[in-house]
Amino acid sequence: MGATFTEKILARSAGRQSVQPGDVLDIEPDVVLSHDNSAAIAKTFAQLPHGRVKYPERLAITLDHAAPPPTPKHAQNHADVRAFVKAQGVKNFFEVGRGICHQVFSEEGVIGPGMILLGADSHSTHPGWLGAFGAGVGRTEIAAIWATGQLWLRVPETVRVTLTGRLNPGVMSKDFTIALIGQLSAEGANYMAVEFDGPGIATMTPESRMVLPNMMAEMGAKNAYIAPDDVTWAWIEMQLRRSRPETVDERIAYFRERVLYPDADANYAEQHTVDLSTIEPMVARPHSVDNTAKISEIAGTHVDFAFLGTCTNGRLEDIAAAAEVVRGKHLQARLLVIPASAQVLQDALAQGYILDLVTAGATIGTPGCGPCMGNHMGVLAPGEVCISSANRNFQGRMGERNAEIYLANPAVVAASAVAGYIVHPADIIT
Repeated sequence: MGATFTEKILARSAGRQSVQPGDVLDIEPDVVLSHDNSAAIAKTFAQLPHGRVKYPERLAITLDHAAPPPTPKHAQNHADVRAFVKAQGVKNFFEVGRGICHQVFSEEGVIGPGMILLGADSHSTHPGWLGAFGAGVGRTEIAAIWATGQLWLRVPETVRVTLTGRLNPGVMSKDFTIALIGQLSAEGANYMAVEFDGPGIATMTPESRMVLPNMMAEMGAKNAYIAPDDVTWAWIEMQLRRSRPETVDERIAYFRERVLYPDADANYAEQHTVDLSTIEPMVARPHSVDNTAKISEIAGTHVDFAFLGTCTNGRLEDIAAAAEVVRGKHLQARLLVIPASAQVLQDALAQGYILDLVTAGATIGTPGCGPCMGNHMGVLAPGEVCISSANRNFQGRMGERNAEIYLANPAVVAASAVAGYIVHPADIIT
């Protein structure tokens, strides 16, 4: 019997020939992710006897969750992170404005095919789109990794999701993930790996693919994976030439040496097949991601605020879709657009998308997480209704328990801002 991607990569890290689901292994991650929470982790780390981070070159830290800092307390937190980074010699540090950790680490080539990332962020499943293993762990676990370079993990069972067909015009990969979570439930992959394969993957752009592993955190997945193909490698090379041109060939060679693919005869706990052509624009209703509905079922629902951004849908493709919807129109609901990274912002400016959005009445925020976790830059008032391209909509997620959050694709978010109510983009674009 062959092995899944997750079984292969964890076995390699643990120095074993093979593993089975349920095995408990000591592994060494290649990348250890944290962000604004690094200051809190550092306090735990200071209680350990080690003093120095064992592998500072493996740490990757961003300031993105409250960026720029909205209060003196947050500003002090950032100052503490900077002090830790300097004291420990952390090189992979990205300042306020560079963007969201998951997007930035992909752009910068910090993470790539065949690597393991463990992060103090629940959406650390994100780099699975590159063919990497990414998983979220707790802050205490991150402090332990800083000290020892290791952490134990249980090998998860794997769910295989085979994609056929192609998404129809106006339908985005966000719609597929919402539909899948609605079908399998928000606990449908608890502590399981999810592998996406099938001919449908080849029809998706890199930016569309990124949504899949990211959203699997909302289905309880430990990690998720898409096998790297020519599209993946082309994106990696393009990004490396932009972010680290002096080491492109060396970095690509490193990724190609480490890349892993599942065996054809691997054993899967569950297998599902989805025809992408059957997917319609979807919405996750309050207060759960698996409380799903088709747009046609809830069209006309009043909206006060629309938010486009986050590590799930804050990329150029998403901003372009929104700009196409709002171009030449005037918003009836507030629209906040926050690019996922400085690169995305630069590209959106160069393409004219930001001008289209601002002319229509949108507000543009600093690249980062923004109001996604209810911290700042667009939190909700009591009783307000928000439609968001983010990944979570539980009660209080955007700072106010007496508010409602609907999740949708970026085009639906923009169209709803134009109309002032939830609407299919086709009903707005004329």
